[in-house]
Amino acid sequence: MTQRSESPVFSRSMGDCLFCKIIDKKIPAKVVHEDDQVIAFRDINPQAPTHVLVVPKRHVATLNDVTAADHAMVGHMVTTAAAVARSEGHAEAGWRAVWNVNAAAGQTVFHIHLHVLGGRALGWPPG
Repeated sequence: MTQRSESPVFSRSMGDCLFCKIIDKKIPAKVVHEDDQVIAFRDINPQAPTHVLVVPKRHVATLNDVTAADHAMVGHMVTTAAAVARSEGHAEAGWRAVWNVNAAAGQTVFHIHLHVLGGRALGWPPG
């Protein structure tokens, strides 16, 4: 895998991580939820009428880097995703939660994040 260090979108470190900058309010985002552990904001390139990213405030590059110490954080991300789907009106009709891990799976920002997609029929397999 080739790492593209010229762009903060492809960063694997906290110093130039796009999501860390959003968490630190250095880059604006359309925030739909924030608490002491996570921030959830609308994706700038939505793939569905609702496309929200749930991002932990602690930098972890990929799901491959999650440890047993992160179980509570990951669980909170999942329950936050469900709450966002409910608040967006998708809980009953259906919604999708997606994790992309590394570049071949579509991860472009190396700070774990959970995609919440809803508002249209979502085909299977996803791509």
